[in-house]
Amino acid sequence: MSDSGGPDVTQELRLPWDEDPDDLYEHAPCGYLTTLPDGTIVRVNQTFLTWTGYTRGELVGHRRFRDLLSSGGQIYHETHYAPLLRMQDEVHELAFDVVCADGRQLPTLVNSTLGRDEAKQPRAIRTMIFNATERRQYEKELLLARNIAEASERRVRVLQQIVADLSAAPTEAEVAEAVVRAPEAAFGAASSSIYLVDVERDQIVAVASTDPTTGNWDDMPRSSPRAVARVAERGDLHVVASITEAKEHFPDLVDSMRRSGRNTVVLLPLTTGPTDEQAGIVTLGVLAFSFKGEHKLSDGELRVVRLLGQQAGQALDRARLYDDVRRREERSQFLAETTGALDEVYRLQPRIRRLLDRLVPEVADWAEVRLQVGAVPIEEPKGSPAPDAELLQKRLGKVAASGEAIFSGEDDALDCSVLPLTARGLVLGTLALRMAPDRRDAAAERAFLSDLADRAALALENARLYEQERQIARTLQRSLLAGELPSGDNRFAVETFYQAAAQDLEVGGDWYDAFLINPDKLAVVVGDVVGRGIDAATTMGQLRSAVRALATNGDGPARLIEGLDRFCERVEPARMATVAYAEIDLVTGEIAYCCAGHLPPLLQEPAGSPEFLMHARSAPIGSRAGNTSRTEHRRRLPAGSRMLLYTDGLIERRSRSIDKGFEILAREYARRRDAPLQGLAAGLADTLVGKDHADDVCMLCLTLGTEERIERTIGADRMQIALLRADLRAWLVAHGVGPEGRDAVLLACSEAVANAIEHGYRDDPFGMIDVVATVTEDAVEVRVTDRGTWRGPLSDVSRGRGLQLIRESMDQVLFDRSDGTTVTMRRRRGEDDE
Repeated sequence: MSDSGGPDVTQELRLPWDEDPDDLYEHAPCGYLTTLPDGTIVRVNQTFLTWTGYTRGELVGHRRFRDLLSSGGQIYHETHYAPLLRMQDEVHELAFDVVCADGRQLPTLVNSTLGRDEAKQPRAIRTMIFNATERRQYEKELLLARNIAEASERRVRVLQQIVADLSAAPTEAEVAEAVVRAPEAAFGAASSSIYLVDVERDQIVAVASTDPTTGNWDDMPRSSPRAVARVAERGDLHVVASITEAKEHFPDLVDSMRRSGRNTVVLLPLTTGPTDEQAGIVTLGVLAFSFKGEHKLSDGELRVVRLLGQQAGQALDRARLYDDVRRREERSQFLAETTGALDEVYRLQPRIRRLLDRLVPEVADWAEVRLQVGAVPIEEPKGSPAPDAELLQKRLGKVAASGEAIFSGEDDALDCSVLPLTARGLVLGTLALRMAPDRRDAAAERAFLSDLADRAALALENARLYEQERQIARTLQRSLLAGELPSGDNRFAVETFYQAAAQDLEVGGDWYDAFLINPDKLAVVVGDVVGRGIDAATTMGQLRSAVRALATNGDGPARLIEGLDRFCERVEPARMATVAYAEIDLVTGEIAYCCAGHLPPLLQEPAGSPEFLMHARSAPIGSRAGNTSRTEHRRRLPAGSRMLLYTDGLIERRSRSIDKGFEILAREYARRRDAPLQGLAAGLADTLVGKDHADDVCMLCLTLGTEERIERTIGADRMQIALLRADLRAWLVAHGVGPEGRDAVLLACSEAVANAIEHGYRDDPFGMIDVVATVTEDAVEVRVTDRGTWRGPLSDVSRGRGLQLIRESMDQVLFDRSDGTTVTMRRRRGEDDE
């Protein structure tokens, strides 16, 4: 019975032949080896001998198992096989290459067991060897397939990354940079270069390269016989597999391939358009990449290469559209900003400079505007280097005569584009530019420059007309202001100032006047008529005449303003005009004043702080509301007092309160209390208003009486010496100092101040110089003090004959250097004194 309960049939199974154990051993489907513990072969079957080609006599007793292994196998036998066998008494499926008798290597799998004796000592090693040739081939095929798959996957990943980079690249340059890196990562290329087709210039332009030394790295015409141009023309992928093939098809590649050690070159057109219709494909560029040694691209690699060309071409097409739109936007923005920048300035010369500042270096590296306006033509260049003057003059003449632009081309000797500046059908002048090489001779750039020239011409013509109208307005304005002001009376001095609004062509309504009512009474007035233009100017002239006529009545300021109220009933435009009017008794020094809606006069007496005269205020003339009761206020002023009458343009600003304006005016007026009268009003205007202002500024400054002692403080600026001389001269005349003494004092004082500027404040342009002059019946004394640092003794100071002139002009000269430097000069009064 069997274990399963059924009948036992194993006893009935019999082979039809007798099985010989020796035959089984000898011809087993695997090799058998029996070796001693040291590896010496003591028995081997016929199967192993048949596989390896050895005879039994060559192996048994003569060779060890390790001797049959390859070099690598022998090392592995030492490091792994033998140690494992001793530790485990068995090893399984170890791969060895057995070296056959004819030198072939037979791939095998080895199983071994170590037999031991009763004392557990190694006795023999029994080894079973399987032929693994087919298995090894299968493994190689699997490995090759895996490598191919991994390479394909790697190329796909690289291609995906490239596609992502191309999608994120908005400009042509960024697309080119992404594409030129692709062959190295995807195919292991040694170097690559990218060329783009420039249709407008009919060229193929070298854009980027990972190694420019390996190829013909320069631009070329599209009709060039070179390989890149031919591939771009055909639009087909071409693989130059060897130098021999290069000699046959593209001879221009041979030298560079030999020089760089490249044996395979791939020329890939970057195309856009339908992939299934060759006629609709447009080549936008060429990607050239090369390999060291001959490199055969597989079909899969070629498919990826073509796909790369299509993706890169589409990205380039998209980027070019984007670049074109961006350039159009940039040009439009540049034109708009340039127009706005030119509109910010009104004068012709500043507008020309603003235009050139916009052009250089953003558009051109050199530009020039020439205008044939006025008696003297205007020439304003910017940038460098300037082009050839003779060639430029010829081209300028042609453009000015024809009114047609001449643009720079590829072989232009002058290398400059010249455009006419035409406005309202007239050629005003020319605009010449030298642009970067990549922007020349392009249709889009020509249209841009033409538009720019048209806008610039209109802006410059408007500036010319503005200046013309402005000059007319200024001439009219000056003619309407007071003519000759009273002078030559040492009992008073008058300084006036008028500055029209910088941005207004119309005549303003601000005005001033000063006149003698009688030999001992002076009238001064400052007013402001509502509005601008001819009507305001006419009204201003009528008001000035009315003031002079009413003042002759001698009724005083209050009655005069009442007379102006009645005047407004006949001259309606004069209504709501403001007036500050004062009459000064030159004998007693008494002043009577009133303000009809006008800002209060500012008074500075010789001692004390400036004060605003806030009395006798009422509404503007002709007003139907407010305080129309006209009053006047009187006060006596000491000799040397100064009074400033002004209009609202001096202090009123939208950005600050009127009180702040009063505060600033009082501070600046006090700071100039010792400054010469001449230039005082202009200095106030420079500080409080500047040149760019929105309203007219009108000032009248009056100095009363003759100061017994004159004190002036001026800055370390030679321009101030002339103002000081004028003020000091008037003071000396008022005190009856004769011409000879007067000239001597003025000369000595000027030289002393000049020395203080040159030597005391040589390194300090902000230094201040005090000048004090006193006069007695016997002499005139002048003291000049600075607080600078003089270098060396006074004997070293040599401004020509400065010190000698001072000593020759004055009777006594003293120097004090204890605190800065003080020069005290004294001159006796002579017979020519009055």
